Amino acid sequence: MNSTNMATGKLVREAPVVRPVRWRLAALRRAPVVPLAIIILMVLTAVLADVLTPYSPVNIALPERLRPPFWEQGGSLAHPLGTDPMGRDLLTRLIYGARVSLLVGFLGLFLGGGVGAALGLIAGYAGGRVDTFLMRLTDTTLSFPIILLAILFVVILGGSLLIVVFAIALVLWARFARVIRGEVLSIRERDFVAQARIAGSSPRRIILVHLLPNVLNTLVVLLSLQVGWVIIVEASLSFLGAGVPPPTPTWGSMIAEGRNYIASAWWVSFFPGLAILVTVLAFNLFGDWLRDALDPTLRQL
Repeated sequence: MNSTNMATGKLVREAPVVRPVRWRLAALRRAPVVPLAIIILMVLTAVLADVLTPYSPVNIALPERLRPPFWEQGGSLAHPLGTDPMGRDLLTRLIYGARVSLLVGFLGLFLGGGVGAALGLIAGYAGGRVDTFLMRLTDTTLSFPIILLAILFVVILGGSLLIVVFAIALVLWARFARVIRGEVLSIRERDFVAQARIAGSSPRRIILVHLLPNVLNTLVVLLSLQVGWVIIVEASLSFLGAGVPPPTPTWGSMIAEGRNYIASAWWVSFFPGLAILVTVLAFNLFGDWLRDALDPTLRQL
């Protein structure tokens, strides 16, 4: 940019304004190492479950039932975390349970998040009756007790992994639609959207090319923050007997199996509960960091 020197009358070229990128490096340095390590460990455990343990997660071995962890009397390193009432290795079932929980969580998130984001984009851009109808539908979905709605859906259609995924997506899409619609309402009034309309761009092109890229940060943060919530919902459904049917191991069903043995075999419920706690906490901490790292207001710091 040029300016005029009042003393000499000559044009003086001003130094270009360079936006600092230190916020990116600072955000990376603040990355939560422990939560990231836990998430990576959980994902690798779920993927490599078949090679990490010599035991089957479903085969019953009654002579080995209710063996304590290795550090307690009667325990053995053959079953480091003990066994359940059916004699199955608890660590093995935890590993395979991680696969189910993460699979249901990610599939439910992408299905519910994708539908919710699409409806939020349409409602925010279209406005009028379309917006009113979609938002009333969103409000109706959000008003239902989440667990009850998911249980009704699973009970009506039967229990299976895909049904649980659809049940979670059914109660999840409204959260995404509400937030994305709010973002679009502010973006659609900006000059570049008006210029796209004047240039004759179709509503579909405006939504995909101009609006969607501007809400991706919000969408990514929402996805990361909702992972823990989805894992809890899946565990709750399994605990109540409305989740993935047995003998497939899930953390919620493992807690349910051990509730009658709290006094005599505390490990049966404790370790699945601990796995849920650690995993949900790790995803929530990662989501908080990601929200701060992608916050546009921090880019000027």
